[in-house]
Amino acid sequence: MTKVKRGNVARKRRNKVLKLAKGFKGSHSKLFRIANQQVIKALKYAYVGRKNKKREFRSLWITRINAACRVHEINYSLFIRNLKQSKIDLNRKMLAQMAIIDESTFAKIVTTSK
Repeated sequence: MTKVKRGNVARKRRNKVLKLAKGFKGSHSKLFRIANQQVIKALKYAYVGRKNKKREFRSLWITRINAACRVHEINYSLFIRNLKQSKIDLNRKMLAQMAIIDESTFAKIVTTSK
């Protein structure tokens, strides 16, 4: 049988993992076996984190809209219901931005929805 040399392939694979592990502490960024475990774990957390980010931002927008609504003596759920009945299609991200940046426009939207 002929001898198969995998030097380049193996080295490239290891270097790819070690490059992903840059910035990890101690042997987690230096030794391949430990770095590989940490990279797998980190990628798993990153995947979950991308999903959680969407939830966290939505709850942040809702909190901001609710705070701005209470200034105008209306609560969040009533405000959203009135928006839907008035056929005003603005998503929560835009409403939250308006509540922070452009309070006068947000006030007009609240009065329109009432």
